[in-house]
Amino acid sequence: MANTYTQIYLHVVFAVSGRACVISSLRREELQKYIIGIVTRKGQKLIAIYCMPDHTHILLGLKPSIAPSDLIGDIKTGSTNHISEQKWIGCRFSWQEGFGAFSVSHSHVNRVANYIRNQDVHHRQKSFQQEYIEFLERHRVPFDQRYVFEPVE
Repeated sequence: MANTYTQIYLHVVFAVSGRACVISSLRREELQKYIIGIVTRKGQKLIAIYCMPDHTHILLGLKPSIAPSDLIGDIKTGSTNHISEQKWIGCRFSWQEGFGAFSVSHSHVNRVANYIRNQDVHHRQKSFQQEYIEFLERHRVPFDQRYVFEPVE
C-alpha cells in the first residue's frame, strides 16, 4: 500500500500446555529454526527467539500485512504439527491457548532481544509464571490471575 510507513515490534510469549517442560535443549535449535521459517514465509521479520522447555519468547518486527493474532496462530499451529509429526515427546504436543504480546519501542529492541536470547540465565532466578505476571503488570494489562495459566494436571 503506497504511503504506508510502519514500525511495529512485538515481544510475544506463549507456553506449552500445562506448562510441561517438554522442549528439550537438544531440539531447541531445530524448533527455533522451524519457527523462523514460518515467520519468514509470512513476510515478517523474526529478530530474536528462545524456546525454553515450557515456553517460548519471540521478538517480531511486523509489517501490517498480517494481524498479529493470525501470525502467532500460524506459528503455534505449524510448530505444534512439526513437534507432533517428529514424535519428540511420545504424545500429541500442544501450546496453551492464548499468548502474551507486548509492544516494544525501537529504542528498546536491542535490550529486549538480549533479554530473549538470555532466557536460560534469566530463569535460573525467576520462574516463567513470575516473569509472565511481571510482564502483564509492567505493561498494565488487566488480568485475572485465576485465568492466566491453565492448571497443571
